[in-house]
Amino acid sequence: MHVLVLGAAGMVGRKLCERLLRDGHLGKAEITRLTMHDVVAPKRPEKAPFQVEAVAGDFALPGAAEKLIAGRPDVIFHLAAIVSGEAELDFDKGYRINLDGTRMLLDAIRLVGGGYKPRLVFTSSIAVFGAPFPEKIGDEFFNTPLLSYGTQKAIGELLLSDYSRRGFMDGISIRLPTICIRPGLPNKAASGFFSNILREPLAGKAAILPVSEDVRHWHATPRSAVGFLLHAGTMDLARVGPRRALTMPGLSATVGEQIAALKRVAGENVASRIKREPDPFIVGIVDGWPRDFEAKRARALGFTTVEKTFDDIIRIHIEDELGGRFVA
Repeated sequence: MHVLVLGAAGMVGRKLCERLLRDGHLGKAEITRLTMHDVVAPKRPEKAPFQVEAVAGDFALPGAAEKLIAGRPDVIFHLAAIVSGEAELDFDKGYRINLDGTRMLLDAIRLVGGGYKPRLVFTSSIAVFGAPFPEKIGDEFFNTPLLSYGTQKAIGELLLSDYSRRGFMDGISIRLPTICIRPGLPNKAASGFFSNILREPLAGKAAILPVSEDVRHWHATPRSAVGFLLHAGTMDLARVGPRRALTMPGLSATVGEQIAALKRVAGENVASRIKREPDPFIVGIVDGWPRDFEAKRARALGFTTVEKTFDDIIRIHIEDELGGRFVA
């Protein structure tokens, strides 16, 4: 099996590739080739149990998608995107990467022909939903995104469903919760503070909280995100039917509940490193975000999270990223 990962240098993409390299298979199929692509060259493993290629380039440039698809990958994980805050600040870049790039990828697959029909897993977002919201958002709730990023993802979902209906690919869109705690450095995602206020204090650094502690949001760990992708890449999509977009399970928590969990796991001193500095730009974006979901369809189809409480989210980060230790 040949697997292509777009966005392989990003946090989730990197963790997905690490898992594929460690497992050596996807479902019951043995992986024989892995192509990792991003705008910057993904780091190649020193030792790999199969052929690995690391490719750098802009997949939204004309002709780039065709080159990636020329090797006829059997499974494609499409994680390539610019994040919410950047897409909102740079309208043209957001639509070029998040929409035009996705459309070019789908057309490159379609134009191969000859019975080529890969599995395509598209990472969408809960940003496809917009306020006003019910207490819990069900699977029948309509898409009314309030940001350019959410609009781009919603259009990608529709395109994938139609291309799958026409038989050009076997696609599924998974709407990821906000991934928390994200390792590494802060990025331009408007949701970045959800991770920053936990990751930085655990590393002995100060962190800025730009919103009220009453803000509630939907979260999942990087471990769970990789699990969602692997399941989407191997499941029987006949069970999904024509509605190819699924909201992934997660945990709903307020910022205050996040901070309370940090205190329980790491102590008051760690939590004291959080500084409150309201940011009107971030506050305005967050006001239109969803807060809680039922995710009944995804759960019925076998998607699960590894975390049960927000304390688990913090402990998983300490275990996976900090070697089991943090700065008290």
